[in-house]
This record gives sequence, C-alpha cells and structure tokens, in this order.
Amino acid sequence: MKKIPFYKIQGNGNDFIIIDNRRGVLKGRNHSDLARTVCHRHFSVGADGLIVIVPPVSRKANFKWRFFNSDGSEAEMCGNGSRCAARFAYLKKIAPKNMAFETLAGIIHAEVKKEAVKVQLTGASGLRLNVDIPLDSGVRTGHFINTGVPHVVYLSEDLNAEDVQRAGSATRYHDLFKPAGTNVNVIQITGPHALQIRTYERGVEGETLACGTGAVAAALIAAALGKVSSPVAATTKAGDKLTVSFERAGEEFTGLHLEGEVKIVCEGMLYI
Repeated sequence: MKKIPFYKIQGNGNDFIIIDNRRGVLKGRNHSDLARTVCHRHFSVGADGLIVIVPPVSRKANFKWRFFNSDGSEAEMCGNGSRCAARFAYLKKIAPKNMAFETLAGIIHAEVKKEAVKVQLTGASGLRLNVDIPLDSGVRTGHFINTGVPHVVYLSEDLNAEDVQRAGSATRYHDLFKPAGTNVNVIQITGPHALQIRTYERGVEGETLACGTGAVAAALIAAALGKVSSPVAATTKAGDKLTVSFERAGEEFTGLHLEGEVKIVCEGMLYI
C-alpha cells in the first residue's frame, strides 16, 4: 500500500488536499481518479478539491499547479484554492512570500501574509448583463462573467430564503452555458462596499461554504450594475469575508485581487 504525503488547507471554508508532485510521487496515477477518491468525505480525507504541485514550464513562475474538483474534473482556476496553494508553497519553501505560479487560466501572482493570502487574478472576460434564464421556477435575470472560470450571478433581496441547490443545478446545466457549464452565485447587496454570497460550484455539484472566483465575479457584476465599488467585502456562507479589489473603466476590469484568511488543517499520509 503506497503512502503519499499531503496537506489539507482551507481558505474561508473551501478545503483542499495538496500534494507536492515535483519529484513524481504520483507517477503513473490518474489524477482525476485520485481526486474522486481522496475528496470523498466519508471514505477518505474529504475536500472540495485536489491540488497537485508540479515543476513550472515558464521561467516567470515558481511552480505549476493542476487543480481537480471533487468529481475529478480539472478546472482552469480556483480563487480560494490558489490562496491555499500559495500558503503551501511558502510553507514548503517552494516559493517566497511574493510568488507566481502557472494555472490553466494563466500565471497567478500571490502574496503570503501573516494570516491571509492575497492573489492577483489574470483578469475577467465575457461580461453579459441582464440575461433572461428560463428555469423550472420561472424566468430569472442573471449576469455572466468569466473570472478564470465561468460564473452566473443572480441578485436576491432575501439570500437566506434562496434554494441555491435547485437554482444552481438548473443553471449550471442550462443550454445557455453548454458545453462547459457554469458556476452559480446568488448575492444580496448589503452596502456600497459589501455583499453576501452563496455559491453552487461546478465540479462539486453543490453549494460550498465559499468560492473565491465567485466572490470576484459577484463583486464585478455588482459594480457593473452600479451597486458597489472597490474594495468589496463578500461575506460567504461560512461567515468569513473575502476582500475583492479592482479597477474599472466602463465594462473593463483590471487589477483584480482576492484576499482572505488561509489556515492549515492537517498534514499526513494518504494510504492508496
């Protein structure tokens, strides 16, 4: 039975299993199958996703990651996952406090602080406001943006009353967003620099306690609708706050940053 060293790290309620594969500890193993196995909360460690650290291709990066959702699907980007990966890389002396690493969404820059980690995202694209989305509960107005991964944002006046699982599942698989599908966020504006958010994550196929790219998407959509301005404090289902900052010129957003606490849960050996 092979033993594989791992860390479990969480950022605002999003938890991840991280494995350093720079020396090939996972050689010959299917990463998607491994993610489905180790992320199962009843039969293994359990997590929202698996992060595998590998050597960089670009000379501008300290390392490269591969990110897998708990269902085994590989994703381009994960905001909270990137913050956890940065904490791991600094802890293991893979990278300095200010680092850069490769993802499928491009090179991500990160800064490790005492309690928090701040990441600069690659950018946002594909903004579409006021999209009528037919659901089984009726037509609902949503707003779309890609913040490394696709996100739909719905505004709500009573976030606690929302059936996020139902709306999220119906939207995630909707014909409007095929073939890739989309993540789904329901938000409630609580101030000129604040909002509350609940997220249904593609790949997890359910509501999670937090989503970093979702918080960024929510802040940008709310700003595009003229309801908030930078910086924006997004309160997640876990009750924590993610801070999103950005610069805006019309419908163009630059200088995207996501910041929040990152905590190490445990380290150990996976028996595969």
